[in-house]
Amino acid sequence: MNNEFRFIDVSVQGSIGIVALNRPKVLNAINRPMVSEIVSVIEEFDRSNEIKVIVLWGNGRAFAAGADIDEMAEAGAIELELLNQFTEWDRLAWVKKPIIGAVQGFALGGGFELALCCDILFAAHDAEFGFPEISLGVMPGAGGTQRLTKLMGKSKAMEWLLTGDRMSAKEALHYGVINRVIAKELLQEETLKFANKIAKQAPLSLRLIKESVLKAVDYSVYEGMQFERKNFYLLFASKDQKEGMRAFQEKRRPNFEGE
Repeated sequence: MNNEFRFIDVSVQGSIGIVALNRPKVLNAINRPMVSEIVSVIEEFDRSNEIKVIVLWGNGRAFAAGADIDEMAEAGAIELELLNQFTEWDRLAWVKKPIIGAVQGFALGGGFELALCCDILFAAHDAEFGFPEISLGVMPGAGGTQRLTKLMGKSKAMEWLLTGDRMSAKEALHYGVINRVIAKELLQEETLKFANKIAKQAPLSLRLIKESVLKAVDYSVYEGMQFERKNFYLLFASKDQKEGMRAFQEKRRPNFEGE
């Protein structure tokens, strides 16, 4: 893997691929080259047979305090339409492996949208989430209005989006935006511990469970159940299904190989 990145740090711990946003002097403000690096590395991890789970966090005091305003302040509508900058963001939705996010400090604007692309989200007690775009005369454009509404419902999402107010980690947990709140000094350690727990599971099961849960967001219950059923049947063509059930019968730990 190419390790010469300008805006992120990339590392591997066992079967965990880690992407760390690395513009700490500007609180990891997100610009287009950073997004390109993030997406390309996550896609490379997704293709790797060695990586089972992907972790995303920020270096320094913040996860990401928003988009790089200097990059957008003088942009025009046609310029942005031709640039089609959110195409790269859309590619994150096609990643098959679980993505776990860990947020400390600010996750605002584009930083919040990036956090919402994660499948599981942990946060430190000091974390603050929000979409301040309305105070800049704009709105979220990388999925913020859609993902937040899916998570917390129309009325509460409307409140946060129209006011631009910040949401504490405690509030984010209450509304189902994040999975758990963790002491700041333990955030990365606990995130990696959880990632390793997930990484021990059958890779094909992880992949198809994630796919089925994401379909549940958009499908009716009946349509989702039909999709789930097909994936259930598909797993019975895998070696891991045979290994998992045989290990259960033999009262031992399974050795999953992703086949």
